Amino acid sequence: MRQTRGAWALLLVVLLVRTGVARAQAPEGPMAPRPVQPVEQTPPDVQAKLKVRVALVNMPVTVRDAKGDMVHDLDAKDFRITDNGVEQKILHFDLGGDPLSVVILIETSSRIDAILPEMRKTGILLTQTVMGPEGEAAVVGFNDAVDKLQDFTSDGDSIENGIAQLETGTSGLKLYDAMAVGVEMLSARLPQPTADKPGKRRVMLILSETVDAGSEAKLGEVLRKAQLANVTIYSVGLSTTRSELKAKPKDTQIETAPPGIFTLPPPPGTVETPTTEANRNSGVDLLGLAVWAVQHVDNRVKDHAMEVACTATGGAHLATYKDRSIERAIDEIGGELHSQYTVGYAPADTHDLGYHEIKVQVDRRNLKVRARPGYYVASPE
Repeated sequence: MRQTRGAWALLLVVLLVRTGVARAQAPEGPMAPRPVQPVEQTPPDVQAKLKVRVALVNMPVTVRDAKGDMVHDLDAKDFRITDNGVEQKILHFDLGGDPLSVVILIETSSRIDAILPEMRKTGILLTQTVMGPEGEAAVVGFNDAVDKLQDFTSDGDSIENGIAQLETGTSGLKLYDAMAVGVEMLSARLPQPTADKPGKRRVMLILSETVDAGSEAKLGEVLRKAQLANVTIYSVGLSTTRSELKAKPKDTQIETAPPGIFTLPPPPGTVETPTTEANRNSGVDLLGLAVWAVQHVDNRVKDHAMEVACTATGGAHLATYKDRSIERAIDEIGGELHSQYTVGYAPADTHDLGYHEIKVQVDRRNLKVRARPGYYVASPE
C-alpha cells in the first residue's frame, strides 16, 4: 500500500515539473509567429519576364524596287529597326532560307462547290512553292465547324493527297475561329524560338472568301496573338458569286485620329512600312485599321478583314475575282516567302505594355519596304 502511494506521489511530482516548464516557456499574450524563412520574393528579372511576354520579334521584311521586283542584295547593316522609337540590335538575319511552318486554312463550305475542282489541284503548288523542301505544313478546313484535316508533316504527298480529297460541308464560314486555331497550332510548335535559335518561320495561308459568319473569336484578338507568336498571315481571296463587284461600297473607315490628321504614312520619297500603295488604291487606310483592330480587340472591321489581317502581320492579300487565278495567287505568295528577308530582335529599352510600333528602314533609295507595323503587349493576368 505504501509502495502504491509512493508511486502516485512520484507521478504527481513529474507532472507538476512538466507543467511548470511548459508555463515557463509559454509567452504571455498572443503567440508571435515562429521565425521561419522569409517568403521568397519573385526576382526582378522574373518579374520583368512576367510583365513582358515578348522575348523575340522575328518578322519577314519584303523589299521591292520601283518596278515591283524583289531586292536580294541587302545585308543586315542596311536595315534600321526601331521599336517604339528605340533602335534595336538585329540578332537574326536571313534571306529566304529559314524553313517554314505553314498552317493552310481552306474554306470547305458549300459556297465553294463551284470551284472545288480547282481547289483540289492546288496541293502540289502548296507543297512545292509555299512549303518548300525543308518546310512543314498542316491543313485545317472550316465551314460551320473547324476541322484539322492534316497535322503538321514534312511529307508533301500527305498534304497533296489531303487537298485532292477535299469535301465541302455546310454553308457556314467561321473564318476567325479557324484563324484562332491556326495561330494556336503554330504557337505550340516545338522547339520554341529564341534569340539564338529563331527556328522555323510561322506562316498562315488562308484560302477563303473574305467574310466571317458566326465565329466566337474576334479578329483583333486573333491578330494580337498572331503578332506575339510571330505568325505572318497571307490570304487568297476566293469569290464564287462576284458579289464584291455588285455590292454598293460601304463606309468602313474607322476614325483613328482627330479630323484633319492623316494616319497614312508620308508621301513618296521616304521608305514606307508596310507598303501603302495598295492602301491608297483601295481608298482604305489598311494600316490604320490594322492598328485599331489590334488595340481594341473588336470585330468592327469586316469588309476588309483579310487585308487588315495581312497588313497587321506583314503578309499580303491577293484577290482572285479579277484576272488572278487561285494557282497564280499561290505561286506569287510562294515566290515572296522564299525571297524575303527575315529579321529578328529582342525588344530592349522600350515601354513594356500597350502597342509597340515597329518601323523598318533600309539605307537605300527608291525601295518599298513591307513589314508588320507592330505588336500589342497586354497587362499580365
